[in-house]
Amino acid sequence: MVVTATPLTKTRHVPADSNALAARYQTVLERIREAERRYGRENGSVSLIAVSKTQPTIAIEAVHTFGQSAFGENHLQEAIDKIAKLGDKSLVWHFIGHIQNNKCRLIATHFDWVHSVDRIKTAQRLASLRPEDHPALNVLIQVNLEGEVSKSGAPPQHVMPLATAIAHQPRLRLRGLMAIPSPSNDFDHQRQIFSRLRDIRDELIDQDYPIDCLSMGMTDDLEAAIAEGATHVRIGTAIFGPRRPRHQ
Repeated sequence: MVVTATPLTKTRHVPADSNALAARYQTVLERIREAERRYGRENGSVSLIAVSKTQPTIAIEAVHTFGQSAFGENHLQEAIDKIAKLGDKSLVWHFIGHIQNNKCRLIATHFDWVHSVDRIKTAQRLASLRPEDHPALNVLIQVNLEGEVSKSGAPPQHVMPLATAIAHQPRLRLRGLMAIPSPSNDFDHQRQIFSRLRDIRDELIDQDYPIDCLSMGMTDDLEAAIAEGATHVRIGTAIFGPRRPRHQ
């Protein structure tokens, strides 16, 4: 999915601050396209996932009018409510949060993509619960690149067997890898960490896994991610502004 900007459609559903929202969205698109040019990437090769967690449906509708179709959520019940309310829109939903076993049915039923599979058991449950009338669920393996004990993700040495398990599930489609590195303001360090995920991807490709996606890069490090081969960047704050408390 390649994101392009479209003129803002004025409807009663657009929030009062739609001009600011449109300006932030356009700025993010320009950052992505500029990074593509700077680092020799093909124009339009990086897709934007608008991370809409804690954001109201009216804001998602507004961003959709700008041309955005892919949205990322990690609070499951909140996401299910939004998906139901926005069911008449042509939206593509990405689950990007930690996966609990008791939530697999809802994820497998309502989402188009899952970025955070890190265990074989989770992959098997998602596959067994994916409805037969749905297309195969697009799956990315979350990799814990820095061994952070507080963060989800498979250790790099576990990626290959996990990829094998996913590839053998007909209701799943292995698409690639995802990572959430620890925050850093050092651009060279950001690139170094992202290059590790690219190297793991290349190892999988060398073993004939037909993967095509690297989901990496957020508001503060998207340029470094694009420099190292990101195909999807997950941007929330730079589009929607400061995150809202969930109870709002």
